[in-house]
Amino acid sequence: MTFCLDSIIIKPEDDVEIKNAIILLHGYGGDGKDISLLSLNWRRHLPNTIFICPNGHEKCPINPSGFQWFDLTRDDPNYILEQSIQAEKKLNLFVDEIKNKFNLENNKICLSGFSQGCMMSINLGLTSDKEFSCIVGFSGKIIDEENLKSRIKVSTKTLLVHGDSDQVVQPSFMLEAKDFFIRNNIEIETHLIKNCDHNIPIEASSIALNYLIKKFS
Repeated sequence: MTFCLDSIIIKPEDDVEIKNAIILLHGYGGDGKDISLLSLNWRRHLPNTIFICPNGHEKCPINPSGFQWFDLTRDDPNYILEQSIQAEKKLNLFVDEIKNKFNLENNKICLSGFSQGCMMSINLGLTSDKEFSCIVGFSGKIIDEENLKSRIKVSTKTLLVHGDSDQVVQPSFMLEAKDFFIRNNIEIETHLIKNCDHNIPIEASSIALNYLIKKFS
């Protein structure tokens, strides 16, 4: 089966049964190969899990070898929201393809992402018809709180991790997201990593892995 998004797919070793999936969404200008590096450590502790790392549906203007989920060349919140909703439609189709291919329900799927990928994971995870296993986001934010609040359907449990020195997506955005989740009665766990800029250090990866092990156990 060919998916609607080109993807790096890392299956369990030795044809072990697939019981769970983690969909990893890259950041602005990245690709599936970049974000797939998270699976190198995680897969050893999640033996029944398949990792699926799609490329964004659009080429990135500032990095033609990379991809984007939505355009950031225009500093217009309404345009960005419109573009992100278009990406949601593509990703919802992609998730349905994954579910059908591997015979999985939402509660066996984690949506995870970095930066722009984190933003998309939050939107997908809260506006779906059924809860996902969890959302695991790194260095992201909520794109538009008012819009998301009007579209929330489920309360997918969420982990957000952010660097305290992030100059690309300010760490205050994680605190704002935490407040949003609390106000909407959605279980949220947050971690601020010291001396960390806009990346995913080993500490953040380990925190996420421990969270995933609990969710998939």
